[in-house]
Amino acid sequence: MTDAMSFSRVAAPAGASPLRTAVSHRSDPVEAVAELASELCHASLGFVLFFCSVEYPLEALSRALNEVFDDIPVVGCTSAGEITPAGYARGSIVAIGFDCRHFELAPALVESLYTFDLPCAQRLVDDLLGRCRERALAPLADNSFVLTLLDGLSSSEESVIATLDAALGSIPSFGGSAGDDNRLARTHVFCHGSFHTEAAVVLMVNTPLPFEVFTTHHLRPRHEKLVVTAVDRESRRVLELNAAPAVEAYAALVGQPVARLGPELFARHPLAVRIGDHYYVRSIQRANQDGSLSFYCAVENGIVLTAMASTPIHGELLQTLRGLEQRLGLHELVIGCDCFLRRLELEVLGEDEAVSDLLSRSRVIGFNTYGEQYHGIHINQTFTGVAIGAARSGGAA
Repeated sequence: MTDAMSFSRVAAPAGASPLRTAVSHRSDPVEAVAELASELCHASLGFVLFFCSVEYPLEALSRALNEVFDDIPVVGCTSAGEITPAGYARGSIVAIGFDCRHFELAPALVESLYTFDLPCAQRLVDDLLGRCRERALAPLADNSFVLTLLDGLSSSEESVIATLDAALGSIPSFGGSAGDDNRLARTHVFCHGSFHTEAAVVLMVNTPLPFEVFTTHHLRPRHEKLVVTAVDRESRRVLELNAAPAVEAYAALVGQPVARLGPELFARHPLAVRIGDHYYVRSIQRANQDGSLSFYCAVENGIVLTAMASTPIHGELLQTLRGLEQRLGLHELVIGCDCFLRRLELEVLGEDEAVSDLLSRSRVIGFNTYGEQYHGIHINQTFTGVAIGAARSGGAA
């Protein structure tokens, strides 16, 4: 046991938030975790959720987390950027500590995304409900939500999330796909003391505190359409749009030569599929030498993709956060899953500092993702999360 664990013996000050936050920019994993513990640990700490850069040596980070937090459950994932108490960051690790007097949490690890079917999902949800029910702080049905963290390069998000949502029923869910600092090489989730690939973490949270699961984006439909006329579903590669090579059709749509296609253009000129009255973005990951386009979300042959236009992210986000505060009151915390393409767009436009400041003032903690999940749907270029309000009168002490 390290010196950092001594903090767990100290009672939280009267009136302290039930959700503590901490960040470390130290590159040494032992020093970084010790810094987190110095802010998070107290007598009622019951759970830790973290998001970290892949710049950390992950095996060493695992050892440090296991040693310092000992018998306190810890889950998390790698990121494409972090949202800290001071706003946007990179190369850091940020964490949230949950007070067990206000939160009961039950985590599960899905070790094989490719074999996750409805019977597996039902068993997993029944287990999570059973564990939360043992010490439920409020009736489960109306006072629980689920956070999902998935390997962001697994190409399995759609099937896993839809299957899980069917088993969850009315329990709201949200989450994000793990990143790797925009390297697009390997992403990880953390559960049961180690990092995993091609896996997912499912975290059920029960609390008497008011909360709202939400999603928002800053994109509006244009009139231009592209029809997927040839696709490799398993690899999420669109081969043809409007019966032309995909890269050529897309380049013509955005008015740029094929040679200029890259992350900045993809972030500013996304495509979306319409389902009912809503548009769900299908972000492009890369242009390939064979003329195809790789996507972050699943795409099907015959679907119609609508060109989307950006509106100011700051204004959209400010309106969303104000609406949450009007409905919930002052936030204890917002856990946010913010698509890395939104952050890239902000950086290109020189607006990242203003949004970073807004996130800090609004008590948002989270990470930049390779995709977001909301009520069983895998989406891109959104800000998705849960806002948690302050204790109601007569709530837990």
